[in-house]
Amino acid sequence: MEIDRTTFGTITIDGKTYEHDVIIRLSGEVVKRKKKLSKKYYGTSHVLSKDEAKFVFENGCEQLILGSGQLGNVHLSPQAEAYFVKKGCKVLLQPTPEAIRTFNRSHAKKIGLFHVTC
Repeated sequence: MEIDRTTFGTITIDGKTYEHDVIIRLSGEVVKRKKKLSKKYYGTSHVLSKDEAKFVFENGCEQLILGSGQLGNVHLSPQAEAYFVKKGCKVLLQPTPEAIRTFNRSHAKKIGLFHVTC
């Protein structure tokens, strides 16, 4: 599993380009992010809710690498942050271009969540 690149509004993983936010599961499966789980609470997908955190997390995950957008606008709600702490999952929050480099270098049991716009 290799993330090739990102541009505003896209991310390319193993040669396939996605035009939406994605989650990379522990298995390497790429799924579309369910932004509605956060939008219903905050009116935006720039705040990750506890409901979305529960959708993202998988047992056995040691690390969540969260690409916070090209400009770094996404952040965790306090409830989502507490959820990941309780699960023992370290969260690395970085602008998406930097998070991609971190994801590609990490050897941890990891999940990636990448916001591809702002």
